[in-house]
Amino acid sequence: MSVITSLNSFQLDAIKEVGNIGTGNAATALSKLLGRVVEMDVPKVELVSIYELSEYYGSPTMPVASVFVRSESKFSCSIIFIGTEEGANEMIKMWLGVYFGDFAAEELPAEMFDSGLGELGNIIIGSFLGAINALIETTFQISVPGVARDMLGSILDVVASIFGTFGEYALVISTVLRISGTEDVNMDGNIILLPDPDALELLLRKLQVL
Repeated sequence: MSVITSLNSFQLDAIKEVGNIGTGNAATALSKLLGRVVEMDVPKVELVSIYELSEYYGSPTMPVASVFVRSESKFSCSIIFIGTEEGANEMIKMWLGVYFGDFAAEELPAEMFDSGLGELGNIIIGSFLGAINALIETTFQISVPGVARDMLGSILDVVASIFGTFGEYALVISTVLRISGTEDVNMDGNIILLPDPDALELLLRKLQVL
């Protein structure tokens, strides 16, 4: 039986703590990017079949923004960040405002928003993977991020087709990003992680829970 399909509650708690560290790092990096304090809720970690993802999260017609990367290291994995499109756009506008001041967002090209989404996802994913690889005491590289905006069901169908080549189950880390000094600028976010064979086992051994 694969390690990922037989995780017990103690092991999931250990991975949750890694998620806490990673999301904390991401919050700090986003705070510097936006010039505001960014907080993240304590992440919820679950093991989900990739073929049930589209049924597991909200309405399949909900518009979302997503960033996908491939990471190569001792902890090689495929990873995707999915956030609500509205929340992602508000954060991107805030980030662009730091550099350009007040502007009419509707006048900016879509490519600029996609570039901002890629940067936002890169920070979140990179911080999360950085925490994992620090525990393993290794460096890591990630691919150029792929960016997509679509309905949740369509994005998750693509995730299943990509992740299905590596395994059947994924770890889903869910949180909410909250920006201080703003009125309800929050973004629900999910990190969907599928480690390569033996990568998760290595992490659990480093955490001394295997």
